[in-house]
Amino acid sequence: MSTVETPVAANNDGPPLSPLRRAATFATNQQFILFLVLVGVMLFFDLHNSRFFGTSEFTNLLVDFSEAVLIAAAEMYVITSGGIDLSVGSTIAVSTVVGAYAIQYLEGHHFGEFPSLLLGTFVCAGVGAVVGTINALLITKARLVPFVATLVTLSMGEGLALVFSKGGTVGYDPAAAVWSSTGFWIFRWLTLMVLAVTVVLGVVLHVSRYGRYNFAIGSNPFAARAAGINVNRHVASVYVLSGILSGLTGMIWYFNSSGGAPQNGIGNELEAIAAVVIGGVSLVGGVGRFSGIILGVAILTVVHDGLVFINVATTWNEVVVAGFIALAAILQSLSAGTKRRA
Repeated sequence: MSTVETPVAANNDGPPLSPLRRAATFATNQQFILFLVLVGVMLFFDLHNSRFFGTSEFTNLLVDFSEAVLIAAAEMYVITSGGIDLSVGSTIAVSTVVGAYAIQYLEGHHFGEFPSLLLGTFVCAGVGAVVGTINALLITKARLVPFVATLVTLSMGEGLALVFSKGGTVGYDPAAAVWSSTGFWIFRWLTLMVLAVTVVLGVVLHVSRYGRYNFAIGSNPFAARAAGINVNRHVASVYVLSGILSGLTGMIWYFNSSGGAPQNGIGNELEAIAAVVIGGVSLVGGVGRFSGIILGVAILTVVHDGLVFINVATTWNEVVVAGFIALAAILQSLSAGTKRRA
């Protein structure tokens, strides 16, 4: 099911929208408003510290963006299919710890830096796939609701990360630190790779049959099943994909921190869900645009980094995020009201 809406003016059965109503529809378009909000918060932080638009700060913003965007994409796939995944943060934690052990072992047996990091990436993705498969089985076979199923794996992942790491950081990898700090202009190579994956995920969701099935199931799973879609198989694949993306995010954390720590990613599931909500994705499924979550992640990243940049206590982050979520909910309500009036 496509989320691209046909303008009312194109419907020959009704009168065209008046200029005033067209302006109202555009003014309440959540993507447009989110873009204005993003520009506004960036200008706000620049006014308080003129170095905010510096090259190094933009590089840091993009690094933090890359740590958040993949799990936000994972949440969008899951939520638009009618579910939710609370385990993405703990999956990051357990995958980065297991991946760190794997890289440590491989480098200790003279596999070389690049092959070890590459295999470590596959290990992180594999750990995420295992967690995603557990979620899929609990939801499609054990018939647990997604909230309960992923709450189980959330607790499991946090516990395993602490057990495996014994509560400390696993290893220190100078090669990862060096590689993650290199790049072009304001972009690091790792950031560019994440952005490329993000573009592919957006195209798949909005252009491919897989994406159409995802929206169809989120809108009405009974109708989707009647149309011949294997709902259980698709839902299972979505949770496996979410796990894989979380595992890859764990590897990003490994690169950026030069090691694996059990606290990596813990709590990030709430920020991922917040980015999805801010981006205009309906929590009941079936509605959303990938560009929305990009803007949502960008806003949250700028706010988090900007507050630190102007020396505001990080404890205010949660308050500001809550405000943005409330604003997003209001915008969704206004947008829905405008469409009904049109």
